Amino acid sequence: MPFPENTPPLSDITPAPHHLPNPAPAPPAEDDDVEAAFTRYERPALPRWARYGLHLLLLLLTLVTTTFEGLVLVAGALGQAYAPYELLAGPWQNLWPAVQPGLWYALPFLGVLLVHEFGHYFTARYYRIRATPPYFIPLPMGFGTFGAVIRIKDRIFSRREFFDVGLAGPLAGFIVAVGVLAYGLTHLPPLDYLYNIHPEYRFYGSRYAQYVYQAGQGAGTVLAQPLLFRAMAAVLADPALLPHPNELVHYPLLVAGILSLFFTALNLLPIGQLDGGHIVYGLLGPRRAARVSVVLFVGFIFYAGLGLFSLASEGTTWLYWAGPYAGYLFLVFRRVVPTVRRAVLLGGAVWLAQVALASAFPGAEGNPGWLVFGLVLARLTGIFHPPAPDERPLSTGRKVLGWLMLVIFVLCFTPFPLTFR
Repeated sequence: MPFPENTPPLSDITPAPHHLPNPAPAPPAEDDDVEAAFTRYERPALPRWARYGLHLLLLLLTLVTTTFEGLVLVAGALGQAYAPYELLAGPWQNLWPAVQPGLWYALPFLGVLLVHEFGHYFTARYYRIRATPPYFIPLPMGFGTFGAVIRIKDRIFSRREFFDVGLAGPLAGFIVAVGVLAYGLTHLPPLDYLYNIHPEYRFYGSRYAQYVYQAGQGAGTVLAQPLLFRAMAAVLADPALLPHPNELVHYPLLVAGILSLFFTALNLLPIGQLDGGHIVYGLLGPRRAARVSVVLFVGFIFYAGLGLFSLASEGTTWLYWAGPYAGYLFLVFRRVVPTVRRAVLLGGAVWLAQVALASAFPGAEGNPGWLVFGLVLARLTGIFHPPAPDERPLSTGRKVLGWLMLVIFVLCFTPFPLTFR
């Protein structure tokens, strides 16, 4: 249906030749109804200052929430009933020193996300694809943000364009994240920094971990270490200053770098319309990419729900949670298969396999937190990639770069980014 601005005026319409029969007279149009219909259908665009003001407002709100959560992370209390209000109390001249640890986390972390999204944005503009600047999503819990997104306002017409736009963001963000980690690992503070947080560690010196954790004292929040971080730490960091894994959360720059790697890997999941889905679609084409996406999505849900139910589970667990979980499996798998019957069978098969594995190996557990992300993938973004009119395969250079990005996904991903003890 053409929009009003695409409809030619009456004076520009070429009349029918005289030798053709006159068309039947059109019924009288009700101009008021037509105008009302267009008004309802087409919402007028916001003025430019309002659009850019919204982007800036979301960015500032996200800066506030990530700074706050950075203070929580430094205190090692993420996931607990804690708020660092005491750090902000007192005279105004003490405000800046109190906020600095949060900014050391928020600024590099948001910087990586900003570079990531502008990698998509500028690549889209290079191909003359209209796109919006990034929308940041503030989240006053967890990491302080749910990331950022841009909105593509035009259809993408070629497999190469899908690939380039999808790859540019994680590649740009990954480069900056590696730079953040390299700086953080080569500029570790002295151990007095950690002793100020845990005065009891001073007695043991640099060998505190051998005594503190053997005595059964664990950390409240443990940050996972992707393979890439471990390799960089082994090469760049001073072993005497490198914190124990349980103490990483107290180092905001390292936290920002590790979480930047994790968010990069999350976008590189080769499912649907995530950045990794665009890359796999470019590499394999529509049919094989769809198969890969389905297999990985089913495996993703299988892992996320593993351990929730087993033959050893209490009866109340089955009584109260079996129904909601069955409904969840139906919701996510209904978008995978074409019929209701197949969705029920697939969900039942996955659930049966989860129960069997958890019963045979009681220690086998997934990460239930991923169930929320699986629901977002299934119901909002979709797990199938849309086709492009131009399906010509990629060049050799792009294929090499695409497979390299999948290697980066493996080096940066961790199934448990945070563990609470």
